[in-house]
Amino acid sequence: MAQPAPRFARRAVPGGKAAGTGQRQGRILVIMNRARVGARPLLPTSPFGAPPLTPPAEQFAVSDQVTHDKYGLGRVISVEDDSALIIDFGSRRVRITTPCAKLTKL
Repeated sequence: MAQPAPRFARRAVPGGKAAGTGQRQGRILVIMNRARVGARPLLPTSPFGAPPLTPPAEQFAVSDQVTHDKYGLGRVISVEDDSALIIDFGSRRVRITTPCAKLTKL
């Protein structure tokens, strides 16, 4: 029956006993270097691949109902060149630049 391969490489230690004398020879255990993570290409089917792309920014129109994490429920009053919105939250009107992570369309 074949013996399993050793886990560590064996090397003779200077000043160690001769192999033919029956004495145990000293050895040095060599630890392998870790593989660099960035060196391997990511497979397209891997669950550990690159993070998903960000979804496209929402498009808002006048009179859309929105909710904001800080201000609450509101309605879009004006859209400025798809870069900013003016929203009426009841007690105040706020100008918010888009895209805004805290703002969602209902």
